[in-house]
Amino acid sequence: MKFSLLVLASPYSQQGGLSALKFAQTCLKDGHEIYRVFFYHEGIQNGSFLQSPQQDEVNLHTQWTILAEQYSLDLVICIAAALKRGLLNESEAKRYNKPQHNLTAPFEISGLGQLLDAQINSDQLITFG
Repeated sequence: MKFSLLVLASPYSQQGGLSALKFAQTCLKDGHEIYRVFFYHEGIQNGSFLQSPQQDEVNLHTQWTILAEQYSLDLVICIAAALKRGLLNESEAKRYNKPQHNLTAPFEISGLGQLLDAQINSDQLITFG
């Protein structure tokens, strides 16, 4: 089965980010496909490489990165939600004259069209809020 995931939950305020990660890991381990993971609203914070959780907590950014590299996952951050919340890749930081960025590959910034595309090209779109 081909899944896409919509992650709305911030990494450490709600359970949705960790639940999405565990779901994706289990799906891939069981031989299913993840077409895309789309991060929206507060869920975009999963993409910040500046996260520094305590050592006994799961680093969601690192875990998503490992999973994406292992399975060639498409991790998309909504550009409107990201800009509003101060999550920028290098090109957006330059565009808005910001001295720093906090988003790197494998996460990429794109628009809501990527969410629509994920829904069209997947058997199931599952939301984690």
